[in-house]
Amino acid sequence: MSRGNGGQTIYCSDKDRVLFLSLLEEVTKRFNIEIHAYVLMSNHYHLLVRTLEANLSKAMQWLGTTYTRRFNISNHMGGHLFQGRFKSIIVQNDAYLLRLSCYIHRNPLRAGIVERLADYQWSSYLYYAYKSKPPNWLKIQCIFAPLSGDDKHKAYRTEVQYYSDEKKRIWEDVKHGLIYGSENFIAEIKERFLGDNKNVELPQHNSMLREFDPEELLDKASAILEFQIESARRSKKISPLDKDHRDLLVYLLWQFGRLSNHSIGEYFGLTYSAVSRRVKIIVDRLSTDSELLQKYESLKSQIKV
Repeated sequence: MSRGNGGQTIYCSDKDRVLFLSLLEEVTKRFNIEIHAYVLMSNHYHLLVRTLEANLSKAMQWLGTTYTRRFNISNHMGGHLFQGRFKSIIVQNDAYLLRLSCYIHRNPLRAGIVERLADYQWSSYLYYAYKSKPPNWLKIQCIFAPLSGDDKHKAYRTEVQYYSDEKKRIWEDVKHGLIYGSENFIAEIKERFLGDNKNVELPQHNSMLREFDPEELLDKASAILEFQIESARRSKKISPLDKDHRDLLVYLLWQFGRLSNHSIGEYFGLTYSAVSRRVKIIVDRLSTDSELLQKYESLKSQIKV
């Protein structure tokens, strides 16, 4: 969860909300995270995410800075948009995910913005409660899993109504800790990852971080593609095939989410803005060019980082 700096509005228009949702899609691809629920309020947002790598801080930092930059440009504003660092807790699976999703989705009701959640379009509630088709980047099956019956959407609406009576208890559980789950789960996480250091942020614990060597990755990937990065970097004009291979490598580094566009560009002799353009181009092409997509998927499957 993250709030606007000093409680300021972080979405001035529906255009800003659409922008933020587009960045959620981008962050799932670039940082390999799953988004299971969200709500956009006037001065804050909630996300229910699952990290497949120990990169939550990187992902949320990119989301915050990228949205702030584009928000400021669009609204002719400047300065900080969000209030310090985002807040996060680790959540036990199954029933606790379901409860927390209900709490997240009920935000517009608690704020008095709407009388019916069905009337609020800036959350993932409609995808759970009704048969609206969710975007590809929103993962709903995990929260649906504990629900019984053939009609999961109806069952979810019932759960949201049921947990309205438990909203105070859920909020107390969430706001006073770094972990939301059973007592056994909380004890296990503390024992495994906190030890005697009570100030460690669980999702970004140093012992969980994986080593990442961009040069080693590029050496392996360029050998697979039979592409000479340095040769292409020195040439003023490169062949279409070499350009494809270079752009695939740029996108590969970009997707790992651990380097800035400036740092990526240094490996290829490209500027920050050029990296952004090449990424956009390759993303568009991967959605339409099956041969290029197959080459990229094959490349990823052979790279071990």
